Amino acid sequence: MASSNRKETDRISTFNKRLIWLKLAFTFFALLLAAYLFSVQVLDIKHYGKKAKNQRTTKKFVMRGSILDRNGIKLASDQISYNIYLHKQYQDNTPQELAKKLSKPLKMSEAQIIKLINSPNSIVLLKKAADRQTAEAIAALELREISSDRKNNRIYPQDSMAAHILGYYNAEADVAAGVELTMKKELEKVDKEIVVETTRGGNVIYDFGTDPEKITSPTVGHTVTLTIDSAIQHVCETELLKIIREKHALRGAVIVMNPNNGEILGYAVYPNYNPNKIAHATYNQLKNWSLSDVYPPGSTFKILTVAAAVQRGKIGRNSTVNDTGKAKIGKWTITNYDYFRTPYPGNINMEYLFQHSSNVGSMKVAMLMSPKEFYDVLWKFGFGQKTGIDLPGESVGLLPRPDEWDMSRHATMGYGYGASVTAVQMLSAVAAIANDGLKITPHVIKYSDEELPKHVKKVRVMDPQKARLVTEFLTKSTAKTKLPLNLPNYQVASKTGTSRKSFAKGDGSKLYTSAIGYLPASDPQVVIYVIVDSAQGGEIWGSTVAVPVFAAVAKQVARIMNLKSDKSEGSGFKPCTRPLPDLEEEKAHFMQLSKKAKTENNHSAKTSNSANKDKKVSGSSKSVKQPPKKFYKKEELKKVKKTLSKSANNSSGKINRKRKN
Repeated sequence: MASSNRKETDRISTFNKRLIWLKLAFTFFALLLAAYLFSVQVLDIKHYGKKAKNQRTTKKFVMRGSILDRNGIKLASDQISYNIYLHKQYQDNTPQELAKKLSKPLKMSEAQIIKLINSPNSIVLLKKAADRQTAEAIAALELREISSDRKNNRIYPQDSMAAHILGYYNAEADVAAGVELTMKKELEKVDKEIVVETTRGGNVIYDFGTDPEKITSPTVGHTVTLTIDSAIQHVCETELLKIIREKHALRGAVIVMNPNNGEILGYAVYPNYNPNKIAHATYNQLKNWSLSDVYPPGSTFKILTVAAAVQRGKIGRNSTVNDTGKAKIGKWTITNYDYFRTPYPGNINMEYLFQHSSNVGSMKVAMLMSPKEFYDVLWKFGFGQKTGIDLPGESVGLLPRPDEWDMSRHATMGYGYGASVTAVQMLSAVAAIANDGLKITPHVIKYSDEELPKHVKKVRVMDPQKARLVTEFLTKSTAKTKLPLNLPNYQVASKTGTSRKSFAKGDGSKLYTSAIGYLPASDPQVVIYVIVDSAQGGEIWGSTVAVPVFAAVAKQVARIMNLKSDKSEGSGFKPCTRPLPDLEEEKAHFMQLSKKAKTENNHSAKTSNSANKDKKVSGSSKSVKQPPKKFYKKEELKKVKKTLSKSANNSSGKINRKRKN
């Protein structure tokens, strides 16, 4: 019995102890909860009050900044519009009474309004995209059954002008293209935002009884200014559309750029579209094919062939090559376009090569260089890589590595069939020659002095004097032509081009026709490139399709820019009079700009060098991995030597002048 009592006592004691601990735990928890509630309700009341308010407020309604041309003309901006709604559950007035009150501010007949009111929907859209005055007039009526919401609409006042530069912006889907995309953050960047009330679903509530300043004048994002000149843009688009319609061409582009700073002044692309009606635009209209698509450049590429040979020291001012009119390379026979008129031109200089667009001559100039020598210069000019233009969708083009070249590709590369380019690549490369051998990133956005170095790069691709020699060749050849390229008031350095489209696509009978050049040649201020795809009817060469467009654009651009004439009646070639660039000063400037980048990349460079130590040849600082020394098969090499035996004496560019009998 006593034992049983002791057990019972122990159980009670144990239970009481547990109960005490449980009470202590609950007490501790209660104290923690009280402390938390005190913190939330007293100490942090402002923080959580603000958080609760933010669940019903937003800063998302901010107007995007405008896009202007270089002269301040508005090309894109946000416009506020209002949708007016009827909520039938709150309807205090009869349809007739409402119609009478709303007819004047809505600028609708009473019959039209009554018809809308009598629709079966509980919420009726009475007016879509009404202006601010209309919305304020409706609000002044203080009708409980009428509400409105406000929307941002992106408006393009010039309609289709510069559409492929501007791009488009759809606020509802938050999608963009062109400058609207590349400068999206800047256009939406604001210094001060306003707060507006929203519903649980995220819809913005606008109470016209609140501060009208917040209602009618929301904070606007930063303005973006372009390098585009609306007058030049209009000229480019007008002249392009004219030739497209005349020749029933598939597509085309006209680009105008200042070679001295990379600013694009005009950029017309066809097919075009109206960004105000983006929903109706097709894929082909929306695509900026001049950036995304590649094509064989044809004879305009001969400029780069000669420029590469000049830069490499293979040819000089008085050099000639033996133009046989026709030459067999591997399985292919290369023929000049005028072979039947001039079967054997003989020894020709670079001026003649450009003037008569000699395929054989260009081939032989190309083959004065090794594949690697030629490739390295072309790569420096920007082929096979993006130019860095501040527009989305740019292609890298196609520049095969020199170890992939056979004899045929080496030969055809000389006259524009070995590589595939974009229009902007061609423009950038030729602009570098016009700018005394300094290549500058083409751009459509006018950056501040602080932002400019981040977006616009400068690369020396040719010696200034050698670049001017190429300009001299082009200018003298243009002056001897009877084409409209030969302007009466300006020296023009130019070249035409015609290339066949790919047979693989079943369109081998169609052509790309082009013309590129710059003026005034003595002090280039503008580079113009015209490219037309698949012109039809009559003569469809670069000289007959692209040249008239080039000439028309050049004349009007010269007038708009008030370019100084550098040509007089009976005058010969007038060389550039501006001082040659100081390469030492230029080098020091570039080194200063790149110092920071080199410091940042120092670690990765050390890592790379360390990884390559084991690959070095003993006693040499060069790695084992070297570009191939042989680019041709043995039998091909013999043919190359035979082909060139009548062209070049030595690596200095002196040419064998012995004519074939």
